[in-house]
Amino acid sequence: MQLTRRSLLTRSAALGCSLAASPLVTPVSFAAAPWDTRLVVIILRGGMDALDVVQPYGDADFSGLRRTLSGGPGSGALDLDGFFAMHPALAPLLPFWRKGELGFVQAVSTPYRDRRSHFDGQDLLEAGTSALGEARGGWLNRLLQQLPGTEARTAFAIGQERMLLMDGAAPVSQWAPGAGLAMSPQAERLAGLLMEEDPLFHAALNEALELTRQDRLPALEEEGVDSAGMMEMMAPPRGKAHAEIAAYAAEQLRGDTRIAAFSINGWDTHSGQAKGLQAALGRLSETVLELHRGVGAEIWGRTAIVAVTEFGRTVRENGTGGTDHGTGGAMMLAGGAVRGGRVFGDWPGLSEADLYDRRDLMPTGDVRRHLAWLLHGLAGAGRNGLETAVFPGVEMAGNPGLLL
Repeated sequence: MQLTRRSLLTRSAALGCSLAASPLVTPVSFAAAPWDTRLVVIILRGGMDALDVVQPYGDADFSGLRRTLSGGPGSGALDLDGFFAMHPALAPLLPFWRKGELGFVQAVSTPYRDRRSHFDGQDLLEAGTSALGEARGGWLNRLLQQLPGTEARTAFAIGQERMLLMDGAAPVSQWAPGAGLAMSPQAERLAGLLMEEDPLFHAALNEALELTRQDRLPALEEEGVDSAGMMEMMAPPRGKAHAEIAAYAAEQLRGDTRIAAFSINGWDTHSGQAKGLQAALGRLSETVLELHRGVGAEIWGRTAIVAVTEFGRTVRENGTGGTDHGTGGAMMLAGGAVRGGRVFGDWPGLSEADLYDRRDLMPTGDVRRHLAWLLHGLAGAGRNGLETAVFPGVEMAGNPGLLL
């Protein structure tokens, strides 16, 4: 039996819907290639709320749809252009906006509609197709198959989980930080109990935890740390695994690596969204800042970061201070290679007649089209290959101008 994100989450349904946005293993994938630009793809698992992250406070219908969420500049959000405001948790990235190195694309989505399942939504986003099963593997791997001179970099993978985004025939490498699997004794016991009736999952968990310990112990022994100190230092990190991932990605991007892809979890904000989104956007901000610091000014000028999510959320907040699975969402762009300082996309409006299914932000753009133009500009991929092989069926049409 092949271990996949879908099978892991299906078998772990007792942990609830939020587990779909928080896979146990979060690997980072890399690819080396002959071009000189860098691309970082960040999957925001769980369905990021576009209307809270990039708040359309200039739309007359907005305030009536959000009773307590997303109040615009008067509530601490940061005005961007007189119509949109940025969530205050992204304030550390405001200097990038002012320098033209941060931007957003509003009202976009994949072709996925109506069922609003994390499983299918994430799979379709990473497959880059119009429907599941239309092409093999993920769109980043199919890009590499289109271009000459690509090669895998030596790296490590903990566990068997692989991002569909990078899955396919082209050579890639994977690495997963030990910190991503460090667990307290109580958490290890709970995970073991949940998986004890499934030999495959039980063995995979034990293997991943053991590899984590083996990865960290030699360095601690070299430093002369005693056993008590080792236990303390090997305790789970306090929410900073994303920074470790970003630092490692930056290290690789300073060398021959040209593409890095990983995910950040925590976007499934059914309740208490004000607190949950604040934390998730804080992690995203820290990730971008670490990538900027890690690659250095010269490489940053040739770097584009794109953060995408499987779907947006409902335009109306629910009774628990959250939002539910929706349709239209937003993309975030950062880096010295992007044409930032603007919100791209065609705004559909928020009157009831303008909504999708009378509940969601209406998508006016295809995420795949914007991704295709990024690949065209960064890697020199041809339009024909992008429209037929990388993103089968997508129509790139006019250049949206995301890159300098």
